[in-house]
Amino acid sequence: MTTNPTDPNRVLLTGENSFIRLVQEEGGAQTTRISHWRILYSPAGAGHVLFFKSDLVDDEVRIYSDNIAMTRWLQATIETHLFPEFADQNMPVMQAEFDNFGDTNSFWTETIESDEDMIALTWYDFAQPFMLVAPVGTTPGRDIGVYSCFVPARRAQITFNGEIAQGNVTPETRGDKESSTACLAWSETWVGA
Repeated sequence: MTTNPTDPNRVLLTGENSFIRLVQEEGGAQTTRISHWRILYSPAGAGHVLFFKSDLVDDEVRIYSDNIAMTRWLQATIETHLFPEFADQNMPVMQAEFDNFGDTNSFWTETIESDEDMIALTWYDFAQPFMLVAPVGTTPGRDIGVYSCFVPARRAQITFNGEIAQGNVTPETRGDKESSTACLAWSETWVGA
């Protein structure tokens, strides 16, 4: 009888962590950076969170969520490794509702609506999906690992209260795969010792 291998580490969370990072010119500073999470399982429950930093809001970080406890856990556990500006637990979290529509044959849109703000994130012009594999110990400085199905978008648009964020998606490579600074990151699972 054959057995399938398993990761020896415990599952921290599973869900999605799609992102968009825009720049005015390749190699330039980011004008907008978003990290959108849809979490199906974590020790702090399920839910959504959007971390948002943009020249549209004077480069301030804004956080929108429908589960504040999960957001604080995510900041302490994962975002502290990914982008420390999103990990500051002194920042307020705005209650919001999350929805989505589309498909990866044409476009995918996530909407976030709070009492004050309406945000739409759209990815389109997709490249071939690939699996990101980063077991615990493979990324220097991280005691956690991640597995994720990346669907790179060559183009993306962010709308904040009717205003479109300026800047462009830029190409990247991950290993030998075509990627970009705007990816749907689905079936994402983080593990740790």
